[in-house]
Amino acid sequence: MISTSARLLRPVSLLSARPSWTCGELADQMGVAERTVRRDVARLRELGYGVESDAGPWGGYRLRAGARMPPLSLDDEEALAVAVGLREAALSGVLGEDQAALSALLKLRQVLPRQISDRLSEMDAAVVHTTRLGEPQIAPGMLLRLAAACRRGERTRVTYRDQDGKASIREVDPYRLVHTGRRWYFVARDVARDEWRTFRADRVGQIQPVGVPVELTDPPDPALLVSRSIATGAYPLYVTIRLPLPVQQALRLVPPTVGTHRPEGPNSTIVHIGGHDPDGLAKYLLSLATPLRVLSPDDVRAALLRRTRELFDHNVTD
Repeated sequence: MISTSARLLRPVSLLSARPSWTCGELADQMGVAERTVRRDVARLRELGYGVESDAGPWGGYRLRAGARMPPLSLDDEEALAVAVGLREAALSGVLGEDQAALSALLKLRQVLPRQISDRLSEMDAAVVHTTRLGEPQIAPGMLLRLAAACRRGERTRVTYRDQDGKASIREVDPYRLVHTGRRWYFVARDVARDEWRTFRADRVGQIQPVGVPVELTDPPDPALLVSRSIATGAYPLYVTIRLPLPVQQALRLVPPTVGTHRPEGPNSTIVHIGGHDPDGLAKYLLSLATPLRVLSPDDVRAALLRRTRELFDHNVTD
């Protein structure tokens, strides 16, 4: 005899498969009496499923659109399709910095049947994702391991390569993953340095929990920490400019991942931007297409004036 809870999964699957079923059709599909179907529908409603019914000989049952989301019943192929879709959403960053897709994927993979989990792992190993030119790739499995480390609340030992390729072993207290639209960053407290750090997720090699539970106190804003880390990275040259804009408008013009901002009165903002050479910084400043003043250094100011004159001379007509 099938238990009532197990039998309830069958009408959920049937009701999800097409817009409407008569009571007799459901009874035939489930191999039970119509009275049992009506009893099961009443139980589903108690559990939060929005099952509607129409009276009369041609009436039937259907799931109400927009009802509170109840537990789902997925067959193997549906579970695999959902997992693949969530993985692609997480890797592509289609949801921006929202980690909902990654979090949902982590929860789903914890309850997937072994055969489905194995198929997804095989796909992870076989599928190669194209990225922007020069951008590193990160394996979906690594993202899941980092996300799991953040959820566990347990001190973790990671191997990490810095920008020069030098490897090190760090003990960290994991906190969050942040996606910037180009890369994933792992935010954690570096235990040895006793400070919050950002780690490029594609540079993390191995992850090993050490069995020490941690309770994070006063954690930082992870997105803001990543933005500041990127903006103040190891550039050989920095330019300081004044924009005649309130700080919120300046942030929209120069993203926090590009520069650091300091308000100077209600309608003026000082912005610090890193770059590789004066000409490259001058080109970026011109692309802003807004009035600005270069405060320092002189070689960037000279490069900006030179490019401006070249543009002017090129467009002067006799």
